[in-house]
Amino acid sequence: MREPDRIIRLKTVLARTGLSRSTIYRKIAEGIFPAQIRISVNGAGWHESDINRWITDPIRWRPKNESKIDD
Repeated sequence: MREPDRIIRLKTVLARTGLSRSTIYRKIAEGIFPAQIRISVNGAGWHESDINRWITDPIRWRPKNESKIDD
C-alpha cells in the first residue's frame, strides 16, 4: 500500500533544502519553488513530494499542473 503524501512545515523545508526563509518565499513568488498549502487558519505547509521533486532537480522544477512548452 502506498504511503500518503505528508505535509511538512517550514522548519523541515529549511533543513532539507538549505535555503533561507526569505529565499524560499522569493522563489515561490518567482514560480521556481513549490508553493505552500493552507492547513489551518494560521498554518501552512508543503507536500513532501513537491519538495523532494525540487531537491532532485531545482533548475528544471515546475509545478505539476504546468505543461511543458517546447519552442
